[in-house]
Amino acid sequence: MGGNAKGAVIGLIAFAIFASHDAIVKTMGGIYAPMQLIFFSVTLSFPLAMLMIIQDPQPGTLRPRHPGWVAVRTGSAVLTGLFGFYAFSVLPLAQVYALVFATPLIITVLSIPILGETVRLRRWLAVIAGLIGVIVVLRPGSTPFTLGHLAAVGAAVTGSFTAIVIRKIGAEERPVVLLLYPMIGNFVLMACFLPFVYKPMPVEHLGIFAAMSVLGWIGGRLIVAAYSVGEAVIVAPMQYSQIIWATLFGALFFGEYPDWGTAIGTLIIIASGLYIVLRESGSDASAHKPVLNTKLLRPNIGTGPRPSTIARLMPRRRDGRA
Repeated sequence: MGGNAKGAVIGLIAFAIFASHDAIVKTMGGIYAPMQLIFFSVTLSFPLAMLMIIQDPQPGTLRPRHPGWVAVRTGSAVLTGLFGFYAFSVLPLAQVYALVFATPLIITVLSIPILGETVRLRRWLAVIAGLIGVIVVLRPGSTPFTLGHLAAVGAAVTGSFTAIVIRKIGAEERPVVLLLYPMIGNFVLMACFLPFVYKPMPVEHLGIFAAMSVLGWIGGRLIVAAYSVGEAVIVAPMQYSQIIWATLFGALFFGEYPDWGTAIGTLIIIASGLYIVLRESGSDASAHKPVLNTKLLRPNIGTGPRPSTIARLMPRRRDGRA
């Protein structure tokens, strides 16, 4: 099996794990408030984060070189977690994924003011087509537009902003800084809300939260492995396989079945996202390749490190790969 085939297979496994993680979020979200979910998920992720920090070979302190951008990135990561957990708790899985799949479109737009990226006409047309797909999914006027829909769109926007900020400062900031500050931000802010929303938890639910943290960590490591053996243009589209798992999990566990609007809108969004990925893979189509270089084309919902951070913390082989 060639490198690209291996990367695709590993990517498919990784996104299946992420979908399982999100199904657990939806299940627990029917019982607990998002702030409580995030607090315990982040708390149980700290041991895994410490294992990664030990591997960091770079000397220095935990003081950021770009405190303003790190603060902005931390704030956007916290919002992504809140938005993502809430959306998964109240909306059908397939509908959340359909809206989150707009992330590459938003990254493309945000790369213009933040990275100085030049977006040509064809990619603009892809962005417009993708936004039409979002409108088809939401169908304003014909179906109720709920706070959950707003949260899903918000997760895509804030998650995209987080990815773009990492592209801007990631080469100059220590990976442990990019790893720890969002986790600490989530921990502190969710702890402030916890007294107002806390609901007593049985021990087995703590085990489920621990499983969520482990699944997120394993998924991130597998994404790094996929990018290590396969080309980004092959691995990145594997994220769209999550819609299959969302449909399956939704039908089996939650009695959810995508309607025609969600199905058609999702296809439009996926097609536009794939076009942007393929355009960026061209040598002269994009200076920064902001979508391909995010390592993960869905918002990280705040309970663990992004795969791009994991990649920088992992030891390097002589050929430069993780």
